[in-house]
Amino acid sequence: MMHKKRWAAFVLAAALVLTGCSAGSFLHFGKGSGGSTVQKIDRPAVGSAELQFAHPAAGDTIAVFDTSAGVFKAVLFPDKAPQAYDNFAGLVQAGYYNGLTFSRVESGFVVEAGQGADGRGSTIWNGSLHHYSGALCMGTDASGECASVFYVMQTLPGDQSVTQELVDQMNSAGYRAEVVSAYQTAGGAPYLDYTDTVLGQVYEGMDVVDAIGQTAVDENQKPSEDITINSVSITQYE
Repeated sequence: MMHKKRWAAFVLAAALVLTGCSAGSFLHFGKGSGGSTVQKIDRPAVGSAELQFAHPAAGDTIAVFDTSAGVFKAVLFPDKAPQAYDNFAGLVQAGYYNGLTFSRVESGFVVEAGQGADGRGSTIWNGSLHHYSGALCMGTDASGECASVFYVMQTLPGDQSVTQELVDQMNSAGYRAEVVSAYQTAGGAPYLDYTDTVLGQVYEGMDVVDAIGQTAVDENQKPSEDITINSVSITQYE
C-alpha cells in the first residue's frame, strides 16, 4: 500500500495539470445546435488487463445516466467499493438524482452532479480503483459525512492530462506498471487516487460526458444553462 505522505506531491501536481492542459491533436471542432462550438475528443481504446477497461459482461451491474445532454453508461464495481456503491445505489433507488442538474463542470477535468439543496456532498470511502478518464467517482472530506455528489473524470487522454512528472511520481510511489501504462493511454488524475473513491467506469457515451464538460459555466463552474439528470437507473448488462 502506498505511504500517505507520498500523495502530497500529487495534490501539488494537480495545478500543473489543470493549467498546462492543451487541446493538442485530440480535439476536433464542429458546430452543434444553436451554432455552439463542439469539440470531439478522440479517446483511444485502452488495451489493458486492468478491471476498469474490461467491457462489461452479461450480468454485470451498470448505471445508466439519462441526461438532457444525452445518455452515458458506467459499469459499477460493488466488490471493489462496497460502501460507496451501497450509498450510490440507495440514492438511485430512492430517485434522489432524478431532476437534479450538474452543479460543477471543469472542462478537461470533471463533470459533477448530486449536490443537494443543503450544498453538501461527500463520502468517507476510499477504494482501490483509479481515477482514469471516464472513472465514476465519489469524493471525500474531513467531516466524514455521507452524501450524494458524484463526478466523472473528463480529463484528456494520454499526456494531455498525465504528464511525465505525474508518471515519475506514480513510479516513485510504487504504482504497478500496468496502472501507469493505462494512465498514460487513457489520461486521468492519479493525484486523486486513495483520497476519493472510484466505484465505476464509463464504457458508453463518453462523448456525452465530453459534451457536458465543454458547456459554458459561470464563475463557480456551474453550467450557465441547466443540464438536467432525467434519471439514473441501475441494472444488469445484457
